[in-house]
Amino acid sequence: MGVIPEVSLVGSGHRMPVIGMGTSSDPPADLETAKAAILEAIRAGYRHFDTAFAYRSEQPLGEAIAEALRLGLVKSRDELFITTKLWVSFADRDQVVPAIKLSLKNLGLEYVDLYLIHIPIRLTEHTSKFPVTAELVVPLDIKSVWESMEECQNLGLTKAIGVSNFSCKKLQEMLSFAKIPPAVNQVEMNPLWHQKQLREFCKAKGIHITAYSPLGANGTKWGDNRVVESDVLLEIAKARGKTTAQVSLRWVYEQGVSLVTKSFNKQRMRENLEIFDWSLTEEESNKICQLPQRKGLNLVDAFGPHPLVLELEAEV
Repeated sequence: MGVIPEVSLVGSGHRMPVIGMGTSSDPPADLETAKAAILEAIRAGYRHFDTAFAYRSEQPLGEAIAEALRLGLVKSRDELFITTKLWVSFADRDQVVPAIKLSLKNLGLEYVDLYLIHIPIRLTEHTSKFPVTAELVVPLDIKSVWESMEECQNLGLTKAIGVSNFSCKKLQEMLSFAKIPPAVNQVEMNPLWHQKQLREFCKAKGIHITAYSPLGANGTKWGDNRVVESDVLLEIAKARGKTTAQVSLRWVYEQGVSLVTKSFNKQRMRENLEIFDWSLTEEESNKICQLPQRKGLNLVDAFGPHPLVLELEAEV
């Protein structure tokens, strides 16, 4: 497998492995299944793990970390990079610090490495019913919430802070007042959704992009098999003796971004790490760059066709 490269994050200098294991399952995996998969991932060589309050995977991740330390799979907590996210129902100035403390309690950790605003909207109350009713969806007060995110970093509750699902417009607004700029913008990106304009904007501003659903979120309610069964990717994979997943992940990595990929299958989670000792040819990259584009995640499906949600969709 070799050594997994790392990137240095702005605003902290903290270093992040460029490939992480996602822990979101649809429907959520039971605690023991998730914990066993995470332990297997640590054995395979993963050191970066991506969770969120909304995924309900913070507790199994925390238990897996504790078990890995007991077993000596890692020598210290500092060897791991843990990302979690502020859920929309906590996206209010006074709830951010309590929310990260709740996530830390779930994880059994004193700090996380990266804390992200999950989605740039706010729900006025907790709900488990989605789509939601219109009156629950209100604008995110980016300035006050970001000030509280900065407080999380200043308090040492997280090493770095960032955002997820933010458009160029939302980032531009944030950068006009941020004392600590967002280190990361985690967004959907894969060979069928290139995010070229957003990547160029973030690169110019020093914001690192992390790609989620780099394989198209196959097996989820909102994802499909368009990436893993793409004829172009299949042809390249066959010629190179690789899997379509490896070709997709390598292409994403070659765009200068990091990525979070999720598999609870032992063989696939190992294969997904084997992308650093080879590269795509210029011809192969060009073929992938010409693939028709279509976004997978649709926030309207998740939250409902409300004006704020439609506005957010139009931006991205």
